[in-house]
Amino acid sequence: MEHETSGLLPLLGIPLTQASMMSWSLAIFVGTYIMIVLEKYIHRTIAALLGASVIMTLGILTPEQAWGSIDFNTIFLLFGMMNIVTILSHSGFFYVVARKAVLMTRGNPTRILWVFSLLTALFSAFLDNVTTVLFMVPVMLKVTRQLKLNPIPYVIALVMASNTGGTTTLIGDPPNIIIGSIAEKSFMDFLVQVAPYASVAFIAGLLVMQLLMQRSGHLKAQLTEAEFKATLEASPDEFLDSGLMVKALSIFGVTIVLFVLARPLGLEPGVIALLTSTILALMTRLSAAWIMEKVEWTTLIFFMGLFIVIGGLEHSGVFSIVASALQQWIGQDISSGILLLGFSSALISGFVDNIPFTISMAKVLQEMEGALGPSMDPLWWALSLGACLGGNLTLIGASANIVSADLADREGYKITFIGFMKYGTPVAAVTVTLALLLFWFTHR
Repeated sequence: MEHETSGLLPLLGIPLTQASMMSWSLAIFVGTYIMIVLEKYIHRTIAALLGASVIMTLGILTPEQAWGSIDFNTIFLLFGMMNIVTILSHSGFFYVVARKAVLMTRGNPTRILWVFSLLTALFSAFLDNVTTVLFMVPVMLKVTRQLKLNPIPYVIALVMASNTGGTTTLIGDPPNIIIGSIAEKSFMDFLVQVAPYASVAFIAGLLVMQLLMQRSGHLKAQLTEAEFKATLEASPDEFLDSGLMVKALSIFGVTIVLFVLARPLGLEPGVIALLTSTILALMTRLSAAWIMEKVEWTTLIFFMGLFIVIGGLEHSGVFSIVASALQQWIGQDISSGILLLGFSSALISGFVDNIPFTISMAKVLQEMEGALGPSMDPLWWALSLGACLGGNLTLIGASANIVSADLADREGYKITFIGFMKYGTPVAAVTVTLALLLFWFTHR
């Protein structure tokens, strides 16, 4: 059967049958994926835009179909939370929290590791993890520099805390945002089904990180308590706007409450984030142009381009075939499917960006849901745990890893691929195995 559409291929006399559409869309997807992996040479946003434009140019999707393939719930959620975080940051909130955290540690390296990791995990649960590392990593670089400690293992610890903490909620990590939107899962669903296992994994991972850093000699204090106090007193105070902070925290609190109530209210999380962030912008009277400049547009456009590339696979029927094969493989044995999907997702997410993988896999599970129904729900949570926690395996496993490495590199601290794996791989192995086995045990 030929596909009736306009585009370059029909113009050249090349018929777009279902089989040829599958071949073309798969080739474009693989090509886009390779470019994303090679981000050192091609920015991933450009790679996604190129893949999306080729999909439309060839005629696999019309511009209208491409636009319809974008999951705007995901885009609105990211956009809204970015705006709330921008205003919170401008108020000086994160500076206040970081300074209090430093005081709690009293300059003790082990306390610095635990306090900042716990703080990062908590922030990542309610903000996206890329945003969290954007303000936590510079603070950690400053603190470790003042205390004459090697910042690299501490930054890596923050990255892993961010990825693990972000696993606990719907809004904490991009894979969860994607799963929540495609599978129509609520904020409470993630708190009940994923958070307990991710929380246990976080504590275990942090203990492993402490052991590794202890063996490497990175937890030895270089300053006395008196010298530590002197460095604090020498640190200049930053800009604080308490009025703005109260407004931003109030709206942030309302947003979280509405996320919890989203299902009874019949609202999508993306719509909630868009509404509350807009109300906050109205309340603050900050320049709209200034707020828009702070939005991570490259991330949003990356998602949009990627959704179009994935839309080509969906439109051509690739996901139906993969879902059918996976369904035959798993059969009715959802218990085995948890381990198969969870561990394979973790391994794949460790070496390729977990965002395109999660979008693709979520579409496959969506196809399977039609045949298996609610009984396959555990597979959604296995995908969440595997894709999010597996991002700690290597430097390229998650967006937060790459962003943190770039921030450290700007300050003269190079985090290498092998250097990251020295800490990330053991921590990821423990957290993934523990979380998935606990989940499997309770759902077998």
